[in-house]
Amino acid sequence: MDRPNLDYENRAMQVQGTLDEPRLIEETGAAARVAHLAQPVLAGLGYRLVRVKLSAQAGMTVQIMVERPDGSLSIDDCEVVSAALSPVLDVEDPVKTAYRLEISSPGIDRPLVRVSDFRRALAHEARIEMNTGIGGRKRFRGLIDAVEGDGINAVVILDRSDAKPGEAEKVELPLLDIAEARLVLTEALIRQSLRAAKAAQDQAGGFETDPSEATADDASIPGPRRGPGRFARGALKAKPMLPAGVMPNLKRASTKRANPVKNQLRVPRRPGVTPPGTGDREDGSQRQ
Repeated sequence: MDRPNLDYENRAMQVQGTLDEPRLIEETGAAARVAHLAQPVLAGLGYRLVRVKLSAQAGMTVQIMVERPDGSLSIDDCEVVSAALSPVLDVEDPVKTAYRLEISSPGIDRPLVRVSDFRRALAHEARIEMNTGIGGRKRFRGLIDAVEGDGINAVVILDRSDAKPGEAEKVELPLLDIAEARLVLTEALIRQSLRAAKAAQDQAGGFETDPSEATADDASIPGPRRGPGRFARGALKAKPMLPAGVMPNLKRASTKRANPVKNQLRVPRRPGVTPPGTGDREDGSQRQ
C-alpha cells in the first residue's frame, strides 16, 4: 500500500476514534431518551453529541449541542443535523409535549463531557460538580492542571481557586463521578477562541485582519492584504468554519422558519409552540 493511502486510512481511523469516544457525563429522563436517539444519527454524519438539555422557558425547547471531532461547528452543519434528526424524533416521539428543536454548538464556556474535552481545556478554568463529596465538598472551581489515565479511570487534577484556609489547593476528581463540568468564560479562553476563529477564517476564505484589532497575543497573525479586500463592490464573503462557541451575529428569525441564529437552529416540532407576539414581522421589523 502506498504512503498517501496509508495516511488517509490513519486519519480516518483517528476521526472514527474520536467519534466513538464515550461521554462520561450523560443525561437522565427525557433528555437521555433524546440523546439515545440522536447519538447514532450524529455519529453516522461525522458529528459528536455534546449534551441534550430540555428547557420549559417560553415553551418546551429541546436543545442538542453537537460538534465536529475538532470542536468546530458551522451554520451549514446545524442545518444538516436538524434535517437528519427531525424525522427520527418525530417518529420515536421521546418528548410527549409540543417542543422546539434547537441545534447549537457547545459555546465557548462549553460543557466538558469526555476525557478529550478536559485535555483540550488544560490551563483553563472550570467549574465542576461531583455526584459524591470529596473532603466534604461537591463543587470545585479552578484551573485544569492535568488529566491522568484514560476512559472511566481518568482523573482530573484541579488547581483550585476556591480553596479556603486549611484546604488542599489541588484536588483529584475522578471523571466517572462528575455530575457536571463546564469551562468558565475568562479572557484567556476568549482570546484562544478568537485566535482559532481567525485561523479558521484564513484557511476557509483568506479574511483580512484589521490591524487596529491586533493585540500582543496576535503577533503571529499576518497583517491585512493589499487591495480593496472586503470593501470591494460585489466582493464575496466565504462562510467560515467556526470553532465551538464562536457565534456569528445574525438577525433573529421567526421560529416558524428553520433559520439559524448564532450557530443554532430553532424549529417548532409541533403546531402551536411558538409564543405569540415574538419573532419577525413579514416586513422584517422586530416585534417588541
